[in-house]
Amino acid sequence: MRILGIDPGLHITGWGVIDYEGNHLKHVSHGTVVTDSSDDIAVRLNTIYKALSDVIEDNSPDEVSIEEVFVNNNPLSSLKLGMARGAAICCAGILGLKVFEYTPNKIKKAVVGVGHATKDQISTMVQILLNCGPVKLDAADALAIAICHAHNKTAY
Repeated sequence: MRILGIDPGLHITGWGVIDYEGNHLKHVSHGTVVTDSSDDIAVRLNTIYKALSDVIEDNSPDEVSIEEVFVNNNPLSSLKLGMARGAAICCAGILGLKVFEYTPNKIKKAVVGVGHATKDQISTMVQILLNCGPVKLDAADALAIAICHAHNKTAY
């Protein structure tokens, strides 16, 4: 099974693709989608949508996993995150892929073993689990989301 993990963000959206067979995880690809903060929101969301469409076309995932929105102290930041997340979910849905959602704590626990791990801890564990080189933090988070989905496949 091939899984695309997405760490949504309006400025940087991380993505990561893994193959999962039995209990074996294999790194396939990863990257980030960066939008220009000076662009109109519609342009930025379209950039995310188009880039993820290309990722899906290039990697042919079977399923998509994405981080659930968490509400923070700044409602505007939460709203912007929700919009980026919506663009990613819409992209996957239009392309016929089922989307699975995971809380940040569940993702961290699946990869690091504790629900309050730092981004650096997640990145380190992703590199160890996937036997891949250095990965930018947003892409590492996306790979962690894909790993979390692989570890939770028996629940679906």
